[in-house]
Amino acid sequence: MKPTKRNKRIGLILGAAVLLGGAGLLVSNALQRNISYFYTPSEAIEAGLAANTRIRLGGMVEDGSLQSSDDVKITFRVTDGGQSITVSYSGILPDLFREGQGVIAQGRMQEDGSFTADTIFSPNMMRIIYPKN
Repeated sequence: MKPTKRNKRIGLILGAAVLLGGAGLLVSNALQRNISYFYTPSEAIEAGLAANTRIRLGGMVEDGSLQSSDDVKITFRVTDGGQSITVSYSGILPDLFREGQGVIAQGRMQEDGSFTADTIFSPNMMRIIYPKN
């Protein structure tokens, strides 16, 4: 018995749906492994992260919190408007880093609830500036 046109169409549609579903799962899996999320101070405090947990902490650099003991040792507070966490960093800061601006710090939580960063990203660094015509 020969398959009818209708049965062929249904088979093609089902085959295409299975292929699209498989491709969607592969893309979703790849994105989950490559996306780096960051915690806000409120989320980090609520999560009760253990000491030495490696995370990214993001928020605003709190006004009046920036202190430097020498040219490369800096402490500041990152806030999300609700909670704040003290961040210490040794190194050269990005050019666009300043109080009142957004920041993402990558590093480890400490036992006292502070954060030691080994990398500082300024989200403003990611903007593309086009020359005015």
